[in-house]
Formats: sequence, structure tokens, C-alpha cells
Amino acid sequence: MKKIFANVFVLFSLTCHVRSLAQEPFRDAAPHVQYQYIGTYDPSRFNRILGGELDTFMMGSPMPASSFRAQFAKPKYAVKLYRVKYRSMAPEYGNWPVEASGLVAIPVTGSDSMPMVSYQHGTVFSRREVPSFPDESMETKLMLAQFASQGYIVIGADYFGLGASTLPNSYLVRGSSEQACVDMLYAAQDVLKAMKIRQGPFFVHGWSQGGWTNMTFLRKLEYLGIKVTAAATASAPVDAFATMNRWMNNYQPGDAVYLPACVTNYIFAVEFYNQIPGLARTAIRPEYYQAAKDFYEFKIDWTTYLKLTRDKVKDVLKPEFLSGGDFGTGVYWLDLEKSQAYRWRCATPLVNYYGEKDEVVPVYIAKLAEGFHTLFGSNTTRAENAGKDADHRATFVYSTIHARAWFETFLRTK
Repeated sequence: MKKIFANVFVLFSLTCHVRSLAQEPFRDAAPHVQYQYIGTYDPSRFNRILGGELDTFMMGSPMPASSFRAQFAKPKYAVKLYRVKYRSMAPEYGNWPVEASGLVAIPVTGSDSMPMVSYQHGTVFSRREVPSFPDESMETKLMLAQFASQGYIVIGADYFGLGASTLPNSYLVRGSSEQACVDMLYAAQDVLKAMKIRQGPFFVHGWSQGGWTNMTFLRKLEYLGIKVTAAATASAPVDAFATMNRWMNNYQPGDAVYLPACVTNYIFAVEFYNQIPGLARTAIRPEYYQAAKDFYEFKIDWTTYLKLTRDKVKDVLKPEFLSGGDFGTGVYWLDLEKSQAYRWRCATPLVNYYGEKDEVVPVYIAKLAEGFHTLFGSNTTRAENAGKDADHRATFVYSTIHARAWFETFLRTK
């Protein structure tokens, strides 16, 4: 075990934004928490993000960037960006200590107190498409444009196995996902304290994988007694069992071609973190096993993965493994059932955004939390439709616009 987690943290350099500060040293904020200034986004940089970069991100969507452009807030502030490395722990390995990374983005407002948003990022297929490498993460850049440039501190964990972490990818592993986000929050608070900045009202948001992570993180925050002013998700697969079972056993035209990569990544993550030796070989057809393993280990990119495998989940996995989903039997399916992220009596005002053309998360799944929370009498959760043409990316973009406007209503009541 010690060998697995030895030498866990590797620092990457970053060529960034307005000017590069790859050699800027890390500074201590607290024991086991360090931060490094990596650059500044100014309003002109945000305008480029909301211009041509968003056009590229939305290419092929039924709702192109032009569907949203008039709704974006005009950038107000420059934003200073800091990469953070911090000590966390892997619950699945008896709380073994690990190091992780994330981002703290601080608007240059002249105030020493600002509201804060913790953003949980979606599925990525490289180690650096994460908050602490913002130039390589369009979703992070959009959050910075919509929230940080409007005066919100934005923070985000990279998760274990991504960013500067050299652990295996903790994709959708509940315990480690929660822990990475909780300890990133504590680390961010240490950084703010070192800078003599006070955190105001606290919000959380997440998209796709990050929507699921955001929900289980929110449940953990409530369990710990940490006050969250309001929360939002976009395209959140809150019932992981139902979501993956649908992908595996009921293919639908229009399903995203990258769903097999999501499933095999999750299988390898469960094998490692939940210590189930041989799970991947039991699940994945032998002719696709090596490609799936290489992809999980970041040895090949997604385009290569697709060429070497198939574009339907059911064609990549063994039939006998798929049939386990009929009754939810076997260690994999039982573990997946434990990964639900909506069955608790939620106390935080919460909006779950969904799109009718989402190629990843079915509408039924995205609306589960609203029904369950209402059933349990919490009456704090609602689902909001991003539109009849909203696909996965459009639902996210819609959420950044509407969640910020909704969060503003809580600030006006303070």
C-alpha cells in the first residue's frame, strides 16, 4: 500500500493567460497546504472565452453559442489564479494520506470579502483538463467568466488521479471524490486566510461527473454541518446504478460515443480504489481490455481508444457481465448501487438543470432528486429544464447563466 501511494505528487509547469509564471514558487498557507500564483485573466481574456472559444466548445450542439451569447454577464473584474496543492486522504485505503491539487481564483475587486463557489468539474480524458490547469479546461474557463469575473471566488478540486496527482483516476469513486472536494475547501480557506480575504456566502455547482460529485459533496457538507447557501447541478447522473445500467443494457440512438470510455474508466477505478482484483478482466471483452487499460492510465487518447474499441457500451463489455445489471447482483453492481447521490433529506436550496436532448444523462435520472427530496419533505429541490434542444454541453452553459442569476438572489437578501 505504501508503495502504491509513494511519490504521489508531481508538479507540472503551466504556460498561462496574460503572462506566464511557471517558475513562481509555492507559498505555505498552512501545514500541508501550498499555493502558487499562475496568472491573471483580465476582462479581455474573458471576452475571448465567451467569444470564439465558446463557439468551438459548442460546435455541433443543437444549441450553438449564439443561443446564449446575449445572456452572458459582461466581465467586470480581472481574476488572479492560484494552483493549490494540499494533503488529503483516500478513504478506501484506510484514509491513507495523499496529495492533491486544485484551483483558487480570486477576483480583483478591492474588497476583502467575497462570495465563493466550489465547482466540481465533469468527465475529462486527460490529467490536465482540470481546474488547476484552467487554460486546458473550457468548463473551468466558463465558470471563471460567469462567476469569478462577477466577483465570486471560484475554487475547484482536480480529484485524485488528475491534475498534479499521480494516483490512478478516481473516476466516480464516491469516498475519494467527496474527500478531495472537502479537503480542497479547507485548503482554499487556508489560502484565503493567508491573503487576509474573508469568505462570504458559499455556493456549490457541478456538471456531468461533477454534477454527481457535487451532489455527494453537498450531502457530505450537510452531514459535517458546513453551511451551503445554495447549490446547483447540470446533467447530474445522481443514480449511478441506473445511469450506467441504461448505457450498458438499453442503447439509444444519440447516445454519446464516449460512453464506453466512461464505463471502462469507472470499472478500472473501482478495481483499484475498492480493491477488487481482476474486475476489469471479468467485465471487458478481451480484445478491448488492453486499449481500455491504456486509456485509463492516460497512455492513449480518446480518439485512439475509439479506433481500438467500439462506440456502444454493450459491444465493449462481456454479455455475462452486462446481465448482472438485470438484478443488480455481483460485487460491481452492488458497489454501483452504493454510489447514488440523491437519497437524503436535503436542507440546501438546490436546482438540478437538465436538457431534453442530453446524450449522456437521461431526463428521468436528472429529475430524480427533485422527486425524492419532495417525497422526504425537504421541499428545497427543483429540476429546471434547459430546453427541448439542450444537449449535454448546452445544459452546462445554460446552468452557468441561470445558476449565477439565482445565486444573486441569495446575496441580495444578506
